[in-house]
Amino acid sequence: MSNDILFSVQNGIGIIQLNRPQALNALTHDMCIPLEQTLRKWATDAAVKAVIIKGSGEKAFCAGGDIRKLADRGPEGVQYRKSFWYDEYRCNTLIGEYPKPFIALIDGIFMGGGVGLSVHGSHRIISEFAHFAMPETGIGLFPDVGGTYFLPRCPGELGVYLGLTGARLKGADILTAGVATHFVPRTSMATLEQALIDTAPGDKASIDAVVAKFTADPGPSQLAERKAEIDRRFGGDSVAAVMTALETDPSPFSIEQAGIIRAKSPTSVKLTFAQLRRGRSLSLRDCMKLEWRICNHVALGHDFYEGVRAVIIDKDHKPKWQPARLEDVTDAEIEKYFTPVADGELQFD
Repeated sequence: MSNDILFSVQNGIGIIQLNRPQALNALTHDMCIPLEQTLRKWATDAAVKAVIIKGSGEKAFCAGGDIRKLADRGPEGVQYRKSFWYDEYRCNTLIGEYPKPFIALIDGIFMGGGVGLSVHGSHRIISEFAHFAMPETGIGLFPDVGGTYFLPRCPGELGVYLGLTGARLKGADILTAGVATHFVPRTSMATLEQALIDTAPGDKASIDAVVAKFTADPGPSQLAERKAEIDRRFGGDSVAAVMTALETDPSPFSIEQAGIIRAKSPTSVKLTFAQLRRGRSLSLRDCMKLEWRICNHVALGHDFYEGVRAVIIDKDHKPKWQPARLEDVTDAEIEKYFTPVADGELQFD
């Protein structure tokens, strides 16, 4: 088994440690396979009362998937994408449906795939160094790993705002969005983990009682102060309506957000909006099945590879999107992303 992900059981608590600190604990397919296998084993093991997941190092919980590898257009890249997304989405679903408390200790960056390993669990505990984002529209992708499910369930229109703009949050703002459940300072994180191991609580209430001893006030939330404005601007029934609301409002915030969205992949923006509206009424499993369809269609297009080139490989930050304008992306084109794919549906055991 790879040392990139480590597993142990201490006093009835299963411990998962993402162990690629040099790569900000980015998730690979080789990590997904043992993760799913171990979680399934622990789910039926009476000796395991709860699960903790954490990252190595002080910089990141998990900065996402290995995007460079996912964007390889060669034959190996094609197979890697399919295998990675398939098994990653199964892990996301397993965490969301887990029969035991699942506790994420998030002390650093968590974006994309890192969000998928934490947000679906029962307890998402952040420190002041936690940084959250779902930045996929900026690389021609879409907020996956269950974004279809959890973003529409953020308060008001915060999920649409986060999905379209890729806004980065920290501290109290992550709590306001509902992405995290508790705030614990970095200086108390290790002590909290040891307290959980020592007491081995097996139910949510008992874990809450332990965590409560370590929680602190994260301070004011700028996102909470902006929420009413975000709800007004991002509550339209189409991307066009959202853009009109933003571009006809003279406030600096609206002007800035309109510019941010205009710089993203137009296809990704419209796809994300449609995805999140559909997700409001779907179960987690159905959301993950939908994302499996979407990612396979995205892999056949242009913008994902162009976005990765511009942002991650060449770093010129000048992507040439196709189409280049929101107004040129039709609803009919977006609908194609939700249709079944040749490889069949995402399956669950």
